[in-house]
Amino acid sequence: MSDLLWQKPGVAVDAQIQAFLAGDDVILDREFFLHDIRASGAHARGLERIGILSADELAALERELRQLAEDFQSGEFVLDDRYEDGHSAIEARLVERLGDAGKKIHTGRSRNDQVLVATRLWLKEKLARVVELSRQTVRIALDRAQAEADVPLPGYTHLQRAVVSSLGMWWAAWAEAFIDNARRAADTLALVDCNPLGTAAGYGVNLPLDREHPTAELGFSRIQLSPVYAQLSRGKFELAALEALGSSTLDLRRLAWDLSLFTSAEFGFVTLPAQYTTGSSIMPNKRNPDVIELMRAVHASVAAARTEVELLLSLPSGYHRDLQASKGAIFHGFGRGLAALELLPALLGNLDWNTDRMQAAIDAGMYATDVAVEQAAAGVPFRDAYRAAAESVDTAGAGRTPQASLAVRVSPGAAADLRLDILRARLQELGD
Repeated sequence: MSDLLWQKPGVAVDAQIQAFLAGDDVILDREFFLHDIRASGAHARGLERIGILSADELAALERELRQLAEDFQSGEFVLDDRYEDGHSAIEARLVERLGDAGKKIHTGRSRNDQVLVATRLWLKEKLARVVELSRQTVRIALDRAQAEADVPLPGYTHLQRAVVSSLGMWWAAWAEAFIDNARRAADTLALVDCNPLGTAAGYGVNLPLDREHPTAELGFSRIQLSPVYAQLSRGKFELAALEALGSSTLDLRRLAWDLSLFTSAEFGFVTLPAQYTTGSSIMPNKRNPDVIELMRAVHASVAAARTEVELLLSLPSGYHRDLQASKGAIFHGFGRGLAALELLPALLGNLDWNTDRMQAAIDAGMYATDVAVEQAAAGVPFRDAYRAAAESVDTAGAGRTPQASLAVRVSPGAAADLRLDILRARLQELGD
């Protein structure tokens, strides 16, 4: 490991203790390394603006930072246990190549605001992806809701056959859900879109740092002004980001459950594209819906990451090393969550419905609610209409068809009045 900036003369570094302190930093920081390099360049330009760096020193630092990014992407430079973390690796490289100029880049910042700005940039990127994948999901759901609006589908409550429903209603539900998910992710992106660079370890520095310039350069909408709050927000913003991701993975879990049931032989409503299934290692007669089963599992990882961050935050104000563990949580939470969401639009666009099986699953009792509501509309008190319909469940379907049931379901949002135009307008409001 390279020399530690904080190492004191005459004090030996215990390798076992240092390994514990470093944890998985050099592994995790590979995920944030390019963001750290980008922010280091912005910081260097800020230092030049207040006279800490000369123009020549800045040019040399910019050149070496660009080269480091290229070497990292090509595999020429490897972030490994030679370094304490990504930040020290950047500085070690700059000192090695540039000497004193490289040593100057840490002026006016700490590793705390350095990791904050790198992970903040990363969170913005990931939340933007949640927004985009949610919008893609909405577009497919709306298109299929319109194309398949009148196709009958059994509707279930308590996992029991309940009423006649439609593919239009099923698709519209997921469209509206993911509109809300996109909005929540966008709102959370706006929350975290603030620049902590220049807050040092939470108390600022005795330099007239030009914090506005790197804020604009790095694409942040505002400065995170209070150095103390910059440290307070670490973990709080990560928690908010995971909660926004969790809105999507929670809906994904329930959607995947529907598909798990619908693809079973007992239902037989849905056929998945072959690439979304795998063969059994022991039972040659079947294909397994492994993709949707793992989609169901993903929310557990996101929820675990959220819980890990939440439990870290039992701290007083100021920086604490405990917060280092929040990097692993967001890495694993977003790594699992986004991987599943990336597969969702194509899955929804390519699944096929077995309409004969769906139609055959609609029995006479599923019209009983229609019978009761019709009687109530004719003036019979609903409780009396309900009891009468319950007594004649077996004959409730006489003379009725699923299509006719759907055609008179005129309450707003129901099968005969899906109002997909309103959902499309909400999607447009999100910048689609």
